[in-house]
Amino acid sequence: MSEERESLNFLEHIIENDLKTGYEKNQLRFRFPPEPNGYLHIGHASSICLNFGLGLKYNAPVNLRFDDTNPIKEEQEYVDAIKRDVQWLGFEWDTERYASDYFQQLYDWAVVLIKNGKAYVDSQTSEEMADQKGTPTEPGTESPYRSRSVEENLELFEGMKEGKFAEGTHVLRAKIDMAAQNMLMRDPLMYRILHRTHHRTDTDWCIYPMYDWAHGQSDYVEQVTHSLCTLEFLPHRELYDWFLDQIYDPGKIRPKQREFARRNLSHTVVSKRKLLQLVESGVVKGWDDPRMPTISGLRRRGYTPESIRNFADTIGIAKRENLIDVSLLEFHVRDHLNKIAPRVMGVLNPLKLVITNYPKGSEEWLDAENNPEDPSAGFRKVPFSGELYIEQDDFREEANRKFFRLKLGGEVRLKNGYIIKAESCTKDTEGNIIEVQCTYDPKSKSGSGTEESLRKVKGTLHWVSMKHAIEAEIRLYDRLFTDESPDTHKDKDFMDFINPESLKTITGYLEPSLKDAKVGDRVQFQRLGYFCVDPDSNSEKLVFNRTVGLRDTWAKILRKD
Repeated sequence: MSEERESLNFLEHIIENDLKTGYEKNQLRFRFPPEPNGYLHIGHASSICLNFGLGLKYNAPVNLRFDDTNPIKEEQEYVDAIKRDVQWLGFEWDTERYASDYFQQLYDWAVVLIKNGKAYVDSQTSEEMADQKGTPTEPGTESPYRSRSVEENLELFEGMKEGKFAEGTHVLRAKIDMAAQNMLMRDPLMYRILHRTHHRTDTDWCIYPMYDWAHGQSDYVEQVTHSLCTLEFLPHRELYDWFLDQIYDPGKIRPKQREFARRNLSHTVVSKRKLLQLVESGVVKGWDDPRMPTISGLRRRGYTPESIRNFADTIGIAKRENLIDVSLLEFHVRDHLNKIAPRVMGVLNPLKLVITNYPKGSEEWLDAENNPEDPSAGFRKVPFSGELYIEQDDFREEANRKFFRLKLGGEVRLKNGYIIKAESCTKDTEGNIIEVQCTYDPKSKSGSGTEESLRKVKGTLHWVSMKHAIEAEIRLYDRLFTDESPDTHKDKDFMDFINPESLKTITGYLEPSLKDAKVGDRVQFQRLGYFCVDPDSNSEKLVFNRTVGLRDTWAKILRKD
């Protein structure tokens, strides 16, 4: 029991304490409340895992509620993408809700606040209201419209709702305290006029509630017990509770807002505004570009839901913000793909290799293990012939003793095949090696059990038979930014740190077992990394995205620097 207590994070301690002091377990309810103004990113994934994870832990329902109170930025496309991402991560919500479901109820409650002298219509400009707000050390000044009568406020508010006024002419503000230490309590806005079409309510409404007014009340309507937000909403908690005070019925559950720290990811940005800027400026090809930190981008790149959930579990929940190195996320996808991804052979920087003593025109099909981490994955057949592709980097004319790949006079084993010896090479007019001539030992075939096959050589190379090879477009993705924290520099724009090497497109040559690969299939190109079939693939051309290399190459670069 003590071990279980020690493993609880601070939010779980809060819930456990609430269960001891009044809440019943069957009353618990959580929610994930995204605003549909962009695609979800890796930071949202942590919040999804937190809220739905608590739902699973306590066998409690979790609502998916869209905070759709700003028709200027919100679109149905984003709603659909969010639902798709949550499901892909492996979670199911209890009910699908929208803040717009409660527009009438929110309006009715606002009328109650007006009648109780707790809200008023302000007709100042936004600049005038900002000037009167004061500073953290100086109180604000009251609006000249703060003393309007209840009747006048009700009439104006109804007129705002019916579309009688232009945008910016009036707002509804809560009447709290213009000298409050918390500046969010200085008569905050509750409603603004927007003559815009809403993705669900069309043109039914001409006024839209502000986040602070809609959020807590939506939690209350849904009887959410614990409203979990990131730390920037900590100052909002006082206002969250004040609004609830105005409408709370003691016979119902009162939601409790609690905050946890963001986990920022290195070498990326997660501001939706900045992600949209990347899309609109053409730096990336869309929200699902595999270089984006969006869930859809990670999915397209080849990440698995399990790897993202494991990453979220590892970084955990904390009270203090910090920067998580993206290599930890890459570790988790590498770790999971190592267990599940079939091994195949592909050559990305080809060099022709001719086995001069292999019977001309002959071919054979060798047995190749699909995944040594998963014995149940079985074997496949791979074609072998006298003319192969190997990687350019796997051959040198001369090399020191630490080079365990192919060199003139040296021997290596071809994966699943034979031991070969480099005898000579051919160069073009510029001195570039374009072909290597080798001999092979016919008795050294892998798995044959002969004495020759058991002979040890230090290097093993992957290869592809030239006449059987499939051409494919290979997209080599890397980190989008060269700086670990690109949006924290006061004197530079985050766009200044775009990595010009974040995408290279090349032609690769793959073994023929991949000809029927489907979109989303994940494989390991042996000795090269993990790759995924991109949706741009068609019957004429396969397209593979590099998910992650077999090793953290950035760690080497940093050590060198």
